[in-house]
Amino acid sequence: MPDLSGFFSSDLSLWGLFLSSFLGATLLPGGSEVVLVGVLKLHPELFWSAVLLGTLGNTLGAMVSFGMGWMLPMTQRLRHVDNVRRYGTPVLLLAWAPLIGDALCMAAGWLRLNPWHAMLFMALGKFSRYLLIALAA
Repeated sequence: MPDLSGFFSSDLSLWGLFLSSFLGATLLPGGSEVVLVGVLKLHPELFWSAVLLGTLGNTLGAMVSFGMGWMLPMTQRLRHVDNVRRYGTPVLLLAWAPLIGDALCMAAGWLRLNPWHAMLFMALGKFSRYLLIALAA
């Protein structure tokens, strides 16, 4: 099998990580964690850049889900609305979680929670997850 590591420059790897993390946080399926590990294996010197760009992309993708929830009519009933209503924006620390993360973001948008507070909690949770994965890699 040919060695393709030279093809994946550091800039291209970071852009791929950003795109993967953005798309993975929307309703589209994706595995940005695998991309993060791959980038760090090829370019360990990019540790903080990779963690921060992965966090940024994943947070912005979650804000897309938040915006989609905001645009839904209030007559639409969403899953996890009661949890978001009960705990407020801090529940978005779990926005990284598979299966429930997208629903929490959409529910927060549907409830018209403060988008800045929502983004802060999303980013904190996502940063923690990316940092743990990067440290484990």
